Amino acid sequence: MLRKASAEWNGSIKEGGGKITTDSGVLKDTQYSFSTRFEDGIGTNPEELIAAAHAGCFSMALSGQLGAAGLTADSINTTASVRLEKLEDGFAITKVHLDVTAKIPQATEEAFMTAANNAKAGCPISKLLKAEITMDAKLES
Repeated sequence: MLRKASAEWNGSIKEGGGKITTDSGVLKDTQYSFSTRFEDGIGTNPEELIAAAHAGCFSMALSGQLGAAGLTADSINTTASVRLEKLEDGFAITKVHLDVTAKIPQATEEAFMTAANNAKAGCPISKLLKAEITMDAKLES
């Protein structure tokens, strides 16, 4: 399987701007710029897209882990927060925090946490990132 996205950038880093497009068409000429990355401009940025990818990947991985344990979630809600920091050698994503709330009939706290931790470690986006990845997971009744 191969997935593609493209980015075009025009101009300088601060005054310029770009567009991101995915082959699926979900993003088409979506605007990004210095202000959308480091300020509150309208548009997206690479870190926001990584957060979306990680939240989606983790939720699917958790569903898979639950299925392997004979459980099915009514809902899994994940928010991924990606931290971009300026280090001595430039900017880097240093941390990702997953905030997860799930409704899973008949799940014990132990079974849920085992599945959540396995999903955190095994999701392909988690494997891709070298940042510290933390998580708060909550099982709702």
